[in-house]
Amino acid sequence: MITGMKTRIAALVLVLLSQTVVTYSQSAKDADALTLLLKEFLIGASQNNAAVHDRFWADDLIYTRSAGVRTTKAELMKNLRSAQPPKPDDPKTVYSAEDIQIHQYGDTAVVAFRLVATITKGGSTEVSNYLNTGTFVKRNGEWRAVAWQSTVMPKPKESVP
Repeated sequence: MITGMKTRIAALVLVLLSQTVVTYSQSAKDADALTLLLKEFLIGASQNNAAVHDRFWADDLIYTRSAGVRTTKAELMKNLRSAQPPKPDDPKTVYSAEDIQIHQYGDTAVVAFRLVATITKGGSTEVSNYLNTGTFVKRNGEWRAVAWQSTVMPKPKESVP
């Protein structure tokens, strides 16, 4: 009888603690600032703007690309700065964020969203979607991405009548 009561009390305590953690993790006081930072970054990334990348990524970044390759901020910046300027007939990619979720834990935040890449070439447009998750740390009053994971979402299969 006492063992059963102890088990129920322990279960109740676990439920209450888990609710506290969930409530805390979903209250992101800096959600507006992080959302703005993300959207500004995506505008700059659409233009291969090195200054925007430099501001967004932390120097100690660990980035796992959707192609399954891990990279660093130094490698990202080197590739950006050495890229050839786009030609007028090159495809143009515009990035945007949908379904943004932010969980903040003090000076650390996790930002998850669906990245929408709209690629225009000539008269045709193709849209690709990625699930991205970034971990941000606030240092010296600025949020910086210290870890990033991008996963390609499969394109929906066309239904056959």
